[in-house]
Amino acid sequence: MSLPRPPASAPDLDILGDQVRIHPGAYLQPPTRANDASERPLMENMTRFRESPLDFLREISLHVSGTGWRAYDDVIGQPIYYPGFNENMKTAVMATPMLKRKLKELAERRVVVEEEQGLLGDGVDTVHRKEKRREEIETSLKKVAWDWTDAMICKFESKKFIRGAYYLCTQLLTRAYHQGQSGRSPNRPGLLYLHLLTYRNEGIHVSSEEVIRLRSVAEQATKSKHSIIFLPCHRSHIDYVSLQLICFRLGIALPTVVAGDNLNFPVVGSFLQNADTLLQNGFNFECFIEGGRSRTGKLLPPKFGILSFLLDSVLSGRVDDAIICAVSTQYDKVIETESYISELLGQPKPKENLMDFLSASSVLSLKLGRVDVRFHEPWSLKGFIAEQQARTTSLPPQLNLKGPVSSEARVRLLRTLGYRVLSDINEVSVVMPTALIGTVLLTLRGRGVGKAELVRRVEWLSDRVLAKGGRVAHFAGTPTSVVVDRGLDVLGPKLVGVVDGLPEETYYAVDRFQLSFYRNMTIHLFISEALVSAAMYTRVKQGGGPDNQRIIYEALLNQVSFLSQLFRGEFIFPSEGLAVNLEKTLQGLEADDVITVVRDPAGKISAVELSNAERTCGRENYDFYCFLIWPFIEASWLGAVSLMGLTPPVDQKGDVWLEMKQTQDKAQLLGKTLFHQGDLSYFEAVNKETLKNAYQRFEEEAIVLLSKSKDPRTPSTVKLAPDWTPHRDPASGRILPAGKLWDFTETIAKSRREG
Repeated sequence: MSLPRPPASAPDLDILGDQVRIHPGAYLQPPTRANDASERPLMENMTRFRESPLDFLREISLHVSGTGWRAYDDVIGQPIYYPGFNENMKTAVMATPMLKRKLKELAERRVVVEEEQGLLGDGVDTVHRKEKRREEIETSLKKVAWDWTDAMICKFESKKFIRGAYYLCTQLLTRAYHQGQSGRSPNRPGLLYLHLLTYRNEGIHVSSEEVIRLRSVAEQATKSKHSIIFLPCHRSHIDYVSLQLICFRLGIALPTVVAGDNLNFPVVGSFLQNADTLLQNGFNFECFIEGGRSRTGKLLPPKFGILSFLLDSVLSGRVDDAIICAVSTQYDKVIETESYISELLGQPKPKENLMDFLSASSVLSLKLGRVDVRFHEPWSLKGFIAEQQARTTSLPPQLNLKGPVSSEARVRLLRTLGYRVLSDINEVSVVMPTALIGTVLLTLRGRGVGKAELVRRVEWLSDRVLAKGGRVAHFAGTPTSVVVDRGLDVLGPKLVGVVDGLPEETYYAVDRFQLSFYRNMTIHLFISEALVSAAMYTRVKQGGGPDNQRIIYEALLNQVSFLSQLFRGEFIFPSEGLAVNLEKTLQGLEADDVITVVRDPAGKISAVELSNAERTCGRENYDFYCFLIWPFIEASWLGAVSLMGLTPPVDQKGDVWLEMKQTQDKAQLLGKTLFHQGDLSYFEAVNKETLKNAYQRFEEEAIVLLSKSKDPRTPSTVKLAPDWTPHRDPASGRILPAGKLWDFTETIAKSRREG
């Protein structure tokens, strides 16, 4: 059997050295399992010069001299990498009206302070001294701003440097992301290459159709002097370089990365002046929409800082328009997952940087599979704003730059923009073989699964992904058993174990916590079905016959609504609204013969139950959806239970404020205790990020009150809202099982896994 082919798409593009070839997807080579497999690729890369020194030196000379595409001369975008670029950019930044106004304002404010302190003296020439002092301060501030700008801007001057950097990064990535063989061309030893969307063995893959479209958009943006704002998801340090490598190889102007220290520009705010200059002059830049790297595998809520600036730039008229391009980067294996788990369990985050990460021999000797980068169809930010404004007014969809935008409308527009980008990323994301395997292993009732059943479930899941409009990595007709073997080889024995000595190879999840990272790469496709299944579970878990497990529609709607609100910060839901989304989800589950929908004579839904076919097959499809969402339900339940600990003692007088971080740490410790004592089903429910999201939800619902100090060194404190604070028995001091918090926790518990 082979995995189903995705719908017809553009042909694959294979970049090999100087050649670009269009051809069908390549066959997936079966993985080799040698005892020294973890060391062999590194050794092969290290001996490449000895094996073929002439080809090795020739390749280096081609990059140094800039032969062919390596010259990076005919670039689509605004001119970069020319002598004087840095000085031109600094001059442009310093000339921006916003910066000039800010420097003048700061100088005037300082003069006022010095005057109040009596530092400017008295007399008839006070006005003259104040003006002279203001000019001195402004000159000093300009010097500081100039130095900060010099340290902040990208040094786009040396083409030799960027050609060398491209060659070096390609070598490092080819060493790390490979499978069973080195990064050499099979026909031309010593040549390293990236191939685009061919399901070969290593490299960075993109769709030829998306590349052609991106180049076309870039050409038009260059003519209009509009920037392309690349907004990728963020899961690994590799994200920093993968987009840069693709842009270099395809001849598109490299984007400036807006992240980390680039956002720290104390005088005039976060990166604003340089970003304004980039936008006004049509330079591309890249910003991670989630802020930091996702430690859980799924998308994080959007960070609105840079999006807010982009929005204001267009609304104010400082920038005519910008082109938004959402980017999805998926991995067969993310090497940082092990350190992510340590962080999620509360251990301090180690100091790390990209160069140390790539140069570590332990990383370069691993078989990490491939990187898959997909580009959503770019769209105009100006057009997006006009479209959103037209929805809320009776005006035609034309952007009125002079019209005021209320604070409420701006916040709504900003949130819509952020979640639109996340939705675009999900839309083009590719589900990798490792994600399919991880999802299957974590959605089974048994301890393990035989090879044949694992292959069958991977095929089933691949079908479901495609049916939901998702994308599966291009298998090119490869037998599913081979794809599964390759995925297991990439995941490795630390994540997936095999029981030897049985009639059939039986696989089991060794590290469920780490494997959940890969499961979470698929959950966005099935979140609606998962919530419906969890709501139905309030009746299904009662057992008995079909009548006893049937749930009336009103109860189903109420529980789905509750869970949707509970997880609105965790997942991205369809925008049609709850009622429409629920109806579509029920129709889909009914069409798949997972449920039976009972309707009254008028055609309205009155009840829902599991179908006979689903009961006959042992609820494997229904259970799949439940297993996807149960760890998150457990985490929310744990968060709610931990709030009980904020209940003041019986004899407490006055408010009790506790440090938020310590409260969340105690909640995590409580979760570990409950798990090891058997009262919590999923260890991944104790992860720091999910608990943090739960507490954020509690704050939004005013279940807890948060006190934040203006001094960043003073920790935030938290307490229960008065109407959510449980009562204690005066005699025993025990919390009474009543009140809003108790009912809230019980409502979550209705959908928890039992047994």
